[in-house]
Amino acid sequence: MRDTPDASSSSSKGNSPQSDQQSPTATSRRALLEGAGSTVGTTAAVQALGSATADAADSAMTAPARTAIRLTVNGVSHSVEVEDRWTLVELLRDQLDLTGTKIGCDRSECGACTVLMNGQPVYACSQLAVWADGADVQTVEGLAHNGRLSPLQQAFIDHNAPQCGFCTPGQLMTATALLNTVPRPDAAQVQQALVGNLCRCSNYNAIVEAVVAAGAQQGGAV
Repeated sequence: MRDTPDASSSSSKGNSPQSDQQSPTATSRRALLEGAGSTVGTTAAVQALGSATADAADSAMTAPARTAIRLTVNGVSHSVEVEDRWTLVELLRDQLDLTGTKIGCDRSECGACTVLMNGQPVYACSQLAVWADGADVQTVEGLAHNGRLSPLQQAFIDHNAPQCGFCTPGQLMTATALLNTVPRPDAAQVQQALVGNLCRCSNYNAIVEAVVAAGAQQGGAV
């Protein structure tokens, strides 16, 4: 009796490596990976381009608005392009290099940044630069004439009014506005006028004496 091949032996032969043949339409692992890499690279490039375009658009949208203004500061005319968000004190200090005007509280409380705008004392930290378009502004640098201190500045020295000196520019400008309207003020008038100018060194008595003395001597700020 002869042995006949069973189904298991035929199946074993059919699955041997020698008999396995690749289909003409099959995709190799190399080709699959190369195709996937190309797709990823293209997608990344498109995304990068789109991101750059979006960033440029965002930058254009968020760029601060600018306005051209013209103002006179201490008798000198200036034409300046300012960002609409700048305050007057930033324009004076950072663009016109007039650093005598100080930034103290930066919220209209201390008076260190006081300047005269059209003759009136204002807090430069709370005035937008664009609001000064066409205005006449005077800072502490504009008080002296031909190298000589104003009578008020000299009175501050004579009466030891400045201490640390940081608040002095604002006090001088407010007192100048007072003397321009009330040439010979008394102590009560000076105190009332300077109520918005803080002195961190608390030298208020000497400041009041200096302003009264300047008025009595000169009969005004000039």
